[in-house]
Amino acid sequence: MTPAGRVEYRAEFDAEVTFLNGGGLQAQGFRLDIPAAGVSEQELAAAFVHQLGLLMTDQVRLSSVRILQEPHKGRRGQPVPAATGRPGRMVELSHVVTAGMTTYPGLPGPEISRHLTREASRAHYAPGTEFEIGRISMVGNTGTYLDSPYHRYPDGADLAGLPLDALADLPAVVVRVTGSASRGIDVGALAAVEVTGCAVLLHTGWDRHFGTPAYRDPAPYLTAEGARWLAGHGARLVGIDSINIDDAVEGGERPAHSTLLAAGIPIVEHLTGLEQLPPAGARFTAVPPPIAGFTAFPVRAFAVLPG
Repeated sequence: MTPAGRVEYRAEFDAEVTFLNGGGLQAQGFRLDIPAAGVSEQELAAAFVHQLGLLMTDQVRLSSVRILQEPHKGRRGQPVPAATGRPGRMVELSHVVTAGMTTYPGLPGPEISRHLTREASRAHYAPGTEFEIGRISMVGNTGTYLDSPYHRYPDGADLAGLPLDALADLPAVVVRVTGSASRGIDVGALAAVEVTGCAVLLHTGWDRHFGTPAYRDPAPYLTAEGARWLAGHGARLVGIDSINIDDAVEGGERPAHSTLLAAGIPIVEHLTGLEQLPPAGARFTAVPPPIAGFTAFPVRAFAVLPG
């Protein structure tokens, strides 16, 4: 019992960890504070990864698990460091939108034209004064874009219904899985990161294929379990530099979209340039125009590096 009379528990176990980029780790008799005696083995494995700050974990196998009634010793967290001093430089994270570009195979590219040319405008203004008014026709899922909950659910928030604090000046954490031997980004790659209230940016490196036939090849994606973990741990926004946050190869199910958007977590797809960001400390913004009754739209995604 603790001095306040509250019962606290710790778990003792052996662990064997393999990593997505090769190698492994073993631990014997490891002890870890747990919130209750009934913690599941999956939750215990995630807590172990978080406690050690292990990145790009693949499999975590536990054995000889014992639950002990003893006072907590304290768990190590990874708070997002606060920026100090003047803001740092801004980093572009969006693809440029150009006429006819292919973002997602099968969707039409944007048509960019002129509603009013400079030459035609001269008849409306004083001598020496001219303007151009452009016109664009495109699907909302063009370039680097943001999905609102309305994209998946008819009663979800549309672009106009998204609060700015879910889109702008968010603390950013970057989950690097470049070089991974697995396409799926699972809990093991996420559990070491503090994601509550953050824009979680999944850095796969797949943006190097954008605009080429290889972009449509089987690409990295967020697993259903990974999406549930992010939603359960309070991520504010999730972005990825791949063709889809879901596995677009296997059937028509979209569990990552379904889970995140049901939780009111906006999704940004087709990011680029995430290698320029630190693992934590940057601030992320991706704001679409507030269009009522619309599901997705291109954003100017960028990050401000810590000063």
